[in-house]
Amino acid sequence: QVQLVESGGGLVQTGGSLRLSCAASGRTFSSYAMGWFRQAPGKERELVAAISGSGGSTYYRNFVKGRFTISRDNAKNTVYLQMNSLKPEDTAVYYCAADLRSGSVWHTRPSEYDYWGQGTQVTVSS
Repeated sequence: QVQLVESGGGLVQTGGSLRLSCAASGRTFSSYAMGWFRQAPGKERELVAAISGSGGSTYYRNFVKGRFTISRDNAKNTVYLQMNSLKPEDTAVYYCAADLRSGSVWHTRPSEYDYWGQGTQVTVSS
C-alpha cells in the first residue's frame, strides 16, 4: 500500500507560479516512479509529467515542456511539480500517482498507475 497526499494548489494569475507537493508513505519511495496528472471539468485525466524512482529520468508532455518541472526528494518521500508561466488552460485538479510497475517505457495512462492522491485544485485566472 502507498498513501499519497498532495498540497500546494490554489488560485494564481496568468503567468504566475505554483509548486505542488505530494508526500508518500507506505513503501520504499525510491523504488517506484511517480507521475503528476490533471483533470479539467469535462475532460479526461491526462499525464503532465513523470519521474523515475531515482529521479534521474523525467518525462513531460509537450504542453508543459519548458514551463513545468517535476522533481523528487527521496529522503523526504516527496515529489514536486513546479509550475511556471501558468495559463488559464492549466486550470484543473492535479493528482499525483505512484507507478509500481514502471519499466523501460514511460507509463502515460491513468490505468497504469497503482495509487492516487486525493487531488489539489489549481485555478489560473486570465
